[in-house]
Amino acid sequence: MKIIGIGNAIVDVICKVDDIFLTNNKLTKSTMKLVDELEFKSLLSNLKIEETVSGGSVANSIVGLSQLGNDVGFIGKVSDDELGAKYEEGLKKEKVKYFYSKKKEVIPTGTCLILITPDSERTMCTFLGTAGKINENDIDINSIKNSELLFLEGYLWDEGEPKKAFEKAIQNSNKVAMSLSDLFCVERHKLHFLDLVKNKLDITFANEQEIMSLINAKDFSKVIEFSKKLKKLLVITRGEKGAIAIKEDEIVECEIQKNLKIVDLTGAGDLFAAGFLHGHVNNLSLKESLNKGTEMSSKIIQRIGARLN
Repeated sequence: MKIIGIGNAIVDVICKVDDIFLTNNKLTKSTMKLVDELEFKSLLSNLKIEETVSGGSVANSIVGLSQLGNDVGFIGKVSDDELGAKYEEGLKKEKVKYFYSKKKEVIPTGTCLILITPDSERTMCTFLGTAGKINENDIDINSIKNSELLFLEGYLWDEGEPKKAFEKAIQNSNKVAMSLSDLFCVERHKLHFLDLVKNKLDITFANEQEIMSLINAKDFSKVIEFSKKLKKLLVITRGEKGAIAIKEDEIVECEIQKNLKIVDLTGAGDLFAAGFLHGHVNNLSLKESLNKGTEMSSKIIQRIGARLN
């Protein structure tokens, strides 16, 4: 198998809202907020659902990789309930091998409410459910050993059980990539993330804000400096400024595609990672891999949700 991902197995529930809805519910635009089941249900009670999809950041990337013709798998914790069944079905339909045996859990399958405002930004309210309870017993070691690359998400990195699950997976992997996921994640786990980036990961995906926060940089030149010394591959998306990949003294940049009709930014980073990793595992150059990432993210932001078909 080319790539196996481990991440939050979350059913995405996509709804359109106006800015007033965010203000009234004290939500910060373009961020991800963790909510409990009650708050989740109360937010959803006033909304019309546009679409439900088997989501989660790494799962979105893995589906993108499958759509590009790669042999891929996913590990993520769901409960044996209606949403759990929908989740598994959604992945299998996308030809993703699902290495997890559903059991009846006390906590239901996780759900993420994705609120899209008229400016195409997305604000997420996530009820992690059982997804955030992944532990080392949920990790299928053989599937990791039989994969060229393991792909992880920062969203799932929390003290206790998920951390042990990650460590077990990393120890048994051939090569590891991870996305830093979110600015709040980076700020919450700064020391752990820094240790991962320096010592455990072969490839790190981040956006400009996340990487600058991680190394406490005020200026992007410090990121370049840090990356060169790192001697690992660092891939950074920079919004309007495009994307950059840095490995030792090799620095490659790629511009964004112009004149796109942006509908929804959900999944832009996830599909960028899918395109880049597709290039990487198929021996394309850094430039070609960046171009593929940019092409995939450009396609996804011109439609609703994080799925290309």
